[in-house]
Amino acid sequence: MSLPPAPRLLVDGALVAAADGGTYPILNPATGEVIGHAPDATAADVDAAIAAARRAFDESSWSTDRDFRVHCLRQLHAALMEHADAFRALTTAEVGMPSFMMGAAGFDVPVEGLAWVTDLAAGFEFETDLGVAAPMGIPSRRTVRREAIGVVAAITPWNVPTQINLAKVGPALAAGCTVVLKPAPDTPWLACELGRLVAEHTDIPAGVFNVVSPASNEVAAQLTTDPRVDMVSFTGSTATGRAIMAAAAPTLKKVFLELGGKSAAIALDDADVAAVAGATAFTACIHAGQGCAITTRLVVPRDRYDEAVQVAAATMESIGAKDPADPGAICGPVISAVQRDRVEGYLRLAVEEGGTFATGGAVIDQPGYWVQPTVVAGLDNSSRLAQEEIFGPVLVVIPHDGDDDAVRIANDSAFGLSGSVDSGSLERAKDVARRIRTGTLAVNGGVWFSPDAPFGGYKQSGLGREMGVAGFEEYLETKTIAEPA
Repeated sequence: MSLPPAPRLLVDGALVAAADGGTYPILNPATGEVIGHAPDATAADVDAAIAAARRAFDESSWSTDRDFRVHCLRQLHAALMEHADAFRALTTAEVGMPSFMMGAAGFDVPVEGLAWVTDLAAGFEFETDLGVAAPMGIPSRRTVRREAIGVVAAITPWNVPTQINLAKVGPALAAGCTVVLKPAPDTPWLACELGRLVAEHTDIPAGVFNVVSPASNEVAAQLTTDPRVDMVSFTGSTATGRAIMAAAAPTLKKVFLELGGKSAAIALDDADVAAVAGATAFTACIHAGQGCAITTRLVVPRDRYDEAVQVAAATMESIGAKDPADPGAICGPVISAVQRDRVEGYLRLAVEEGGTFATGGAVIDQPGYWVQPTVVAGLDNSSRLAQEEIFGPVLVVIPHDGDDDAVRIANDSAFGLSGSVDSGSLERAKDVARRIRTGTLAVNGGVWFSPDAPFGGYKQSGLGREMGVAGFEEYLETKTIAEPA
């Protein structure tokens, strides 16, 4: 497997090593082997990146020259397409993501999303004429302007790096912001490779886009506290999201948060329960369950519970856990030993809470970080297994006693990110979907994931929306100007 050049920071237009030359290893989740070393950005590196982004925003025409931004982003899209095979191979090696996902969230959809948001920016009305009114008796013409918010710190997780990197960087740059991208230490290479494409294949000016990859959370925290940063856009755990809100509060930065989920897949009593159980088990296995919007609670009619458990278990057993480079792999490894051990702790908890394993229930003793796809039965929605995000291939099956009870169970969660509803009646399914407090919902197999569809959560699943027009507008300020009429 051929991987791109060794990762480097991108700071003020230059591809560089960390200031003190420090590095840390990048591990292949499927084998546990070192596949490269990332530059361990220092506090000085992060400071330099913030300073470069601030200077580029304040002193260049990037924020005001829409045509040039569109030109540069189209160059970046072309570079990503040209280097698509290398990105796909690196994603499987660094993230452990099954290769089948490259046609969706792994690569193709986020790159399509960059093209979509570039086209949006090309035609976006940054000024709107409100016409003439006479507030307080003074005839005035009012204009509403939308302007770039400023310097954006984009902090991204390890599960789908290219998708989330581009979902933040694309609209931020298209809106006229400058960016400091900080990837997760588990997956820094893909972000650094994005920086290399910007440096070598686009006309994006120095300082407009920067990439830093500190291993230390303390070093990364500068991005949340520095007054030169105007906005923090973060995707990750709810606990870290709370910490970022607190850190950003003294400077009143705008904070965008896309956080955890514990989404429910509801089968109503007139649904094809077996089909829903199989599809939900399949979904819970994708990328070893490492997706915030994955449906990890299967909520089924009580009198069909045993059938649903059996079908879900059979589905997971047929999928298994395979080498992510295998074209037939659905469930690969989890990202790290830390994550494997975390999932194993939840499997122990399942037994302590009185649950049973219809299949799976253990980690796999082989090189790399592997967990058996697991179906947990015998627990209700009050259990920690049903309430807490696990981020592994673990599905909890919960019985319901009718539509109202199914809605109650789905909403009985601190999270509200996604979910699904299936029924023999489309209108009945839509009625239930309208009552569920989540940001996205699939009804009878519909697919919401698309560059033009806003994504985000209710409750402790986050603040704001990513993708779609709403995701672009997260990076804009609103200014109203009045002049004599």
